[in-house]
Amino acid sequence: MIILPGATVRVTNPNDTYYQFEGLVQRLSDGKVAVLFEGGNWDKLVTFQLSELEAVDLTQGKK
Repeated sequence: MIILPGATVRVTNPNDTYYQFEGLVQRLSDGKVAVLFEGGNWDKLVTFQLSELEAVDLTQGKK
């Protein structure tokens, strides 16, 4: 899948604090991706290398 702004992504780097967290892509620039994590009473915008992310297929598992 292609990663574009608005896509849901998962962090795949096991050495990262946000490993396995899912968030929304806000912007892409020079191989870096800004991802917005929302949870309860907090929002956090974190920048990752494109290689540390994978697109999440939200249609998987639905019938």
